[in-house]
Amino acid sequence: MSMILLLAGLLGVIAGLRTMMAPTVLAWAAWAGWLSPEGTWAAFMASPWAVGVLSLLALVELVVDQLPSTESRKVPVQFGARLVSGAFCGAVLGTLAGQPVAGLLAGLIGAGLGTLGGAAARARLAAAFGRDMPAAFIEDAVAILGGLLIVAAA
Repeated sequence: MSMILLLAGLLGVIAGLRTMMAPTVLAWAAWAGWLSPEGTWAAFMASPWAVGVLSLLALVELVVDQLPSTESRKVPVQFGARLVSGAFCGAVLGTLAGQPVAGLLAGLIGAGLGTLGGAAARARLAAAFGRDMPAAFIEDAVAILGGLLIVAAA
């Protein structure tokens, strides 16, 4: 298995934690020149528009996640959005290595694992803290820092 497929799966895990964080860090990495999607279908990810729109969506998600009325990530719509995000991000990374379908599948699998594993880890952290907010902030930090490390390694 190539390194890029491993990174695609790991970026899928980030999508499982925070749906919009994975495409946001990917867009920032493309815009900053860490990744080179030019000449591919994913070239739009390096545009200021992609960076701006995805950053706004990621910020909204970080705020909405703190609300008590936010549904579980395991309900079909939330789970599906995370799978789509992970698959998309995996396809982008896979495209850079000439393996878009393999990248898509790695991102999809990673997103499924990240969704279920993230929910379990957050529940354990929330139980340890006696409330959810500290656990949510830790998960936010893992998603942001983990996403940045993954795209930096790509």
